[in-house]
Amino acid sequence: MSRTLNIQVWLVGLAMCLGATPALADPLSNQDREEINRLRSVQGHSAEEVNALLEQVTKAGEKGLPTEPLANKVKEGLAKGVEPKRIDPVLRQLVSHFESAHDLLQESVSKGMVDASQGNRQRVLEELAEALSRGTTAEEVREIAKTAQGGRAKVSQESLASGAKSLAILKEAKIPSKDGTALVAEGIRQGYRSAELGDLAREIKRRGSDIQQGRMSLQTIKDQVSKGQRVDRIFRDGDQSGSGSGERMNRSGSGHGGRDH
Repeated sequence: MSRTLNIQVWLVGLAMCLGATPALADPLSNQDREEINRLRSVQGHSAEEVNALLEQVTKAGEKGLPTEPLANKVKEGLAKGVEPKRIDPVLRQLVSHFESAHDLLQESVSKGMVDASQGNRQRVLEELAEALSRGTTAEEVREIAKTAQGGRAKVSQESLASGAKSLAILKEAKIPSKDGTALVAEGIRQGYRSAELGDLAREIKRRGSDIQQGRMSLQTIKDQVSKGQRVDRIFRDGDQSGSGSGERMNRSGSGHGGRDH
C-alpha cells in the first residue's frame, strides 16, 4: 500500500509539473480574437488573410511572448484600413523584437547579471522590445547589464528594460552610444528607479543642442549621477558647470513637459 501511495504521489507531482509548463504561454484572448475578426468583416478581408496574422500571434504566445501588444498592432492596422499583407511584415518585425528581448533577458539571467525573481515579465519584455525597435542594440543591452552590475547585486529586470529604453532616447538625442550606456548604467548602480532613468534621458534629450554645442557637459551630469544626485536636482534652474564653459543652464528646457514617446 505504501509503495502504491508513493507512486500515486509521484504521478500527481509529475502531472502538476507538466501542467505548469503551459502557464508560460500567453494565449491570444477570445476578446482580441473576436475584435480582430469583427474588424476583418467590417473591412471586407477574407478569413484566410487575417488568419495568417492570428497564427503569428498565436505562435508567439506559445513561445511565452506577450500577445496583447501583437494583437493590438493587428487591430490598429485593420482599423486604419491597412491591407493584411501590409500588416504582416510589421507584425513579423514586432515579433522579432520580442524574441530578441526574450533571448537577451534569458541570457542576462543565466549569466547571473539580472534578477528574474521579481517584476512583471510581460511589461519588461514590452519595454525591451520597444528599446530595440527604437535603436538600442542587443550588444548595448548586454553592456548595460554588465556595467550596471559591476560586481554588485543583480540588476532588476525592470532596471535593465528601462535602461535600454533610456539609452534609445539618448541615442535619438545624438548622444554617443558609449557615453549613453555608461550614464544609464551609472544611474542603475545609484538606484535610479525606472521612472527616474526615463526622466534622466528625456531631460538630456531636451537639452541635446546645448550638449552638442558645449553649453552643457554630459560628463558633469554623469558625475552628479555617480554622487547619487537625482534628476530634479541635476536639472534644477541654476548654474551648471560645463566642460570649461561655466555657462548657465538653459532654462527653456528645465520644465517637465510632455512625455517622450
